[in-house]
Amino acid sequence: MKAIICNEFGMPEKLTFGDLPDPIPASNQVLIAVEACGVNFPDVLIIQNKYQFKPELPFSPGGEVAGKIIAKGDQVSQFRIGQEVLALCGWGGFAEKVAVDADRVFPLPPGLAPEIAATTLYTYGTSYHALKDRANLQPGETLLVLGAAGGVGLAAVELGNLMGAKIIAAASSEEKLQLCREKGASETINYESEDLKTRIKELTGGKGVNVVYDPVGGKFTEPALRGMAWKGRYLIVGFANGEIPQIPMNLPLLKGCSIMGVFWGQFSKMEAKKSFQNIQQLVAWIQEGKIRQHIGRSYTLEDAPQALQAILERKMLGKGVVVI
Repeated sequence: MKAIICNEFGMPEKLTFGDLPDPIPASNQVLIAVEACGVNFPDVLIIQNKYQFKPELPFSPGGEVAGKIIAKGDQVSQFRIGQEVLALCGWGGFAEKVAVDADRVFPLPPGLAPEIAATTLYTYGTSYHALKDRANLQPGETLLVLGAAGGVGLAAVELGNLMGAKIIAAASSEEKLQLCREKGASETINYESEDLKTRIKELTGGKGVNVVYDPVGGKFTEPALRGMAWKGRYLIVGFANGEIPQIPMNLPLLKGCSIMGVFWGQFSKMEAKKSFQNIQQLVAWIQEGKIRQHIGRSYTLEDAPQALQAILERKMLGKGVVVI
């Protein structure tokens, strides 16, 4: 089968387009003919050997796929051959076929295009888990989203608005902020040209924000934490900036606030029933037209490394998708 291959850990330019043996599904797995694969920040980390999960070389990146089941193990009874599904494979998705554990596979509802399905799980799943299960975001509260025009950030803007919060979107350009306004942000901050802490204070009348959604890290974490309201909740989602910040621990004391880790991949395993309920809700909202993924660009399988480079350079608006 054709695939994007990581033969050695490094940056996207080290990836190659070539042939790998067809995967053989284990007894508890299904084999999926991949139709589309979402592009996510963990893909950038996994090819550099910087992610929590570390596959053996060689492998294909790509952890979020939609496609058709073409074979299954003898212990799999809940799926049928030919069924359209979406799956969290972790890696292996930038390929024509991938074998996935059956408990990480979900039936696709009729009419949901594979490109939309394959760009929904990571971003909306992460953001909904963060806002609902971790922060317990309430209607009328103020939500600050950093990196708001990226995949998870834009999902957080859209979901926060749907959940009744007032959204302040922070990003690095007017083009990105305009997209955030289209998704429901009522206020915006360009944190490359404006002081983040000062603007938070101005936009909240000095009260601060109730929830911070932070997939960026780096230099933005401390001023965002200083801009929190009393009993706020700070969501640590990731470090797209590349720098894990060192937080002065007197700040959560003074703010009476909580700092919460968001690891959706582990949540979906440890609390599988709750995660499945979240996914069902997200799919219902998609079918009702209440949320809609913004696909910044589609890529061919051969051009998939360009998608990872775009994420590294912070040039991806919304989500990228590899269509096979």
